[in-house]
Amino acid sequence: MKNPRFLFWLIVVLTVIAVVIDLPKSPLSSGILLGQFRLQKDISFKKGLDLEGGVSIAYQADMGKIGSLQRTNALEAAAAIIERRVNLFGVSEPIVQTAAVNGDWRIIVELPGVSDVNQAVRLIGTTAQLEFREVLLATLSAIPTAETTQSTGLTGADLTAASVSFDSNTGEPVVLFEVASSSQEKFFKATQKLVEKQMAIFLDNQFISAPTVREAIRDSGQISGGFTTEQARALSIQLNAGALPVPLSILEQRTIGATLGEISLQKSLFAALLGFLVIVLFMSILYGRLGILASLALILYTFFVLALFKLIPVTLTLAGIGGFVLSIGMAVDANILIFERMREEIRRGRARDVATELGFSRAWSSIRDSNVSSLITSAILYYFGTGPVRGFALTLAIGVLVSMFSAIVVTRTFLRLVYREARA
Repeated sequence: MKNPRFLFWLIVVLTVIAVVIDLPKSPLSSGILLGQFRLQKDISFKKGLDLEGGVSIAYQADMGKIGSLQRTNALEAAAAIIERRVNLFGVSEPIVQTAAVNGDWRIIVELPGVSDVNQAVRLIGTTAQLEFREVLLATLSAIPTAETTQSTGLTGADLTAASVSFDSNTGEPVVLFEVASSSQEKFFKATQKLVEKQMAIFLDNQFISAPTVREAIRDSGQISGGFTTEQARALSIQLNAGALPVPLSILEQRTIGATLGEISLQKSLFAALLGFLVIVLFMSILYGRLGILASLALILYTFFVLALFKLIPVTLTLAGIGGFVLSIGMAVDANILIFERMREEIRRGRARDVATELGFSRAWSSIRDSNVSSLITSAILYYFGTGPVRGFALTLAIGVLVSMFSAIVVTRTFLRLVYREARA
C-alpha cells in the first residue's frame, strides 16, 4: 500500500486487543457482550503437567486373550478410547502414549490439573462393557446377578450416543441413550418381549439398575437407577467413548506438585526475557534506528503470539515455551535479511524509501522459503510426535506464522512511516 497509515492503525488496534487478552486478569475473561448475546470463553493460559502439576498413570494391558498380530492395534485402540474419555471428562490437553517393551504393553496417561485422581482412574481404567439382560420372574425380589438373569443380546455396542438428563417425575439423574440405526430393529424386538418386565443393566459385570420396560424401545431410551449426577455423567462418558478392548491394571501412579511446575515456569520465563533483551540490544547496536524499530515490532510480535496462545488455546509446557523462544530468534532473522538487503540498495545509491521497498521484495523469497521449511518440520513433528514434542511443534509453528506477519507487515509499515515523514 502506498499509504501505510491504514496498516499502522490496524496494527495499533490489534496490539490493544492483544494486550487486553494478555493481561493476567483480562476483562474479557467474563465474556464478550455482543448486543443481547454474550460470548463466553476462558482465555487464561493453559499449562501442561510439567507446569501446572497433575497426575501421571502407567497402565499395563493384559494381552492374554488377544492374538499376537492384533496386540498393537488393540493397544492403540485402547489409548484412543482413553483419550476420548479424558477429553469428555474435561481435562485440558491430556497426554496418552503407548509403549511395548519386552512383552510389556503399556499406556502412559498424563492429566494436567486433575484434582480428583481416584475419579479419573475409575473413569479411564474401566472397560465399560454394557449389557442389557432379562430379569427372571423368580428373582424379582433380589438384586439381579449374571446367574439370575439371561442375555437379551443387547450391549453397549448397539448404542451411538449417551447424555445426562433428569427424570421428569422424580428429578433424579438418568442417562439417555440413542440406538444405532443398524440395531434398532433388534432392540425393538428384544424390548417388545420385556414390556412390563424388568431389564437389568450391567456395566463390566456389575449391576447398575433394573428398570421396568414400559414400552418397546426402538431408537432411544434411558437408564435410571438412583445415580448421583457425577455417576450419571461418568456412565455417559464411558458409553460415548466406547469399551476398552483390553483389561488394564495400574503399574504406577505419580502425583506431580504444582510447586515444581511454578519454579520451572519462572526459570523458563526468566530465560525467555533475558534472551529477548539480548536480541533487542544486539539489533539496536548493529542496526541503530532500524534495529530499534525491529525491536518494537518484536515486542508486538510477543503480544500477538501470547494472545493466540490464550485464544486457541495452546497448552504451555516447558518444551512449548522452548518453541516460543526459538520462534523469537527466527522473527529476528527475517528482519536481518531485510535490513541487509536494504543496506545493499543504499550502497548502490538508492533513496531510503526506495531501498526499503526493494529490500523487502528481494528478501521475501528467502524469508518465505526458510519459514515454509520450518513449518514443514513443525508439521512432521506434530503429526508423528507425542506430548511435549507436539507442544514444541505447535508453538513453533504459531511463532513462525506470526513472525512472518511481524516482519513483512509490522516492520515494513514502521519503516514506510519513518522514511515518508523524513522525506516530507
